[in-house]
Amino acid sequence: MSTLGIGLIGTGFMGKCHALAYGAVRAVFGDVPTPRLELLCDTPADKASAMAEQFGFARSTDDWRALVSDPAIDIVCITTPNKLHAEMAIAALEAGKHVHCEKPMALTLDEARAMTRAAGKSGRLTMVGYNYIRNPAYQHACRLIGDGAIGRLIHFRGFVDEDYQADPDLPWTWRATQMDAGLGALGDMGCHMLSMAIGVMGPIASVIGDIRTVHETRPSPEGGAPRPVENDDIASAILTFAGGQQGLFSTSRSAWGRKNSMVFEVHGTQGMIRFDQERLNELQLFRNDGDAATQGFTTILTGPAHPPYGQFTPAAGHQLGFNDLKVIEAAEFLRAIADGKEAYPSFADALTIEEIIHAIAASNGRRIEL
Repeated sequence: MSTLGIGLIGTGFMGKCHALAYGAVRAVFGDVPTPRLELLCDTPADKASAMAEQFGFARSTDDWRALVSDPAIDIVCITTPNKLHAEMAIAALEAGKHVHCEKPMALTLDEARAMTRAAGKSGRLTMVGYNYIRNPAYQHACRLIGDGAIGRLIHFRGFVDEDYQADPDLPWTWRATQMDAGLGALGDMGCHMLSMAIGVMGPIASVIGDIRTVHETRPSPEGGAPRPVENDDIASAILTFAGGQQGLFSTSRSAWGRKNSMVFEVHGTQGMIRFDQERLNELQLFRNDGDAATQGFTTILTGPAHPPYGQFTPAAGHQLGFNDLKVIEAAEFLRAIADGKEAYPSFADALTIEEIIHAIAASNGRRIEL
């Protein structure tokens, strides 16, 4: 398996991210199969052609069904609006393609479960785009916790906030509808924090959730009467992990001043770890040992000692960025395909996260066991 043909559906923010990742992955990680940027899909056709040239794809189409059935395609990357994920992913799997799909998996649990069943039947491999868990700083946090650096785990706190919907005068978009977007802040951002929580704390056993819509209407982009917002601007939950520890979780898309604030703290009997995605190359570690007069947080700045940082640059402090995390994710998927082993998170893994966010949305203050 010397090369793998890539078919990309969608050319927005995450479409470009996937194109950059698969275009760079072989240069960064020399031990992966070589991806061929084979076919790009978007509408209208002239946009697809222009973006294919810009992104470096050999061909373009405005028909996603033609892409998933194309014999030159081995991996289908789905970066479209949420409502299209399920149909595209299932069709791609039925056509014998591996699927790399952005989160959230789908609008509903039924769709996500159908995607997972299709993956199981197909024998193909899947991955969902939880790229933040690829961060070398985050992976180092997982190793420290696994090695007992902060003792027995006792509590988790996680918050993910942005302000892209904070302004009440921003026009209404498809992201405000359940039909097109599904969940709001929970599906768009909160699922990322829950993927990180599971990585450091283990499975989530139950949730008590509460969701709120801050701006119940938004100005219509066409003028006329304001249009309703159907999903959550803010969601919060009390989490109970399978190990018995409690956790607090909150996400907001109406938090002025926050751009990509994904902050978590893991508290243990001998210290704590703190991470903030807005400072994604740093990790804060406190250990309750030594002279109390000199105790304090240690700032760990990522470098080659924190794999796979060194694959990008041999010098600490030069820093990785958001798109580099997708390169790491693409490398993991390519290796999984080469080895014939499931990647993480597969559709089956990501379904667990879907079940958690939908339980939070449905909770209304009731404890829901998972």
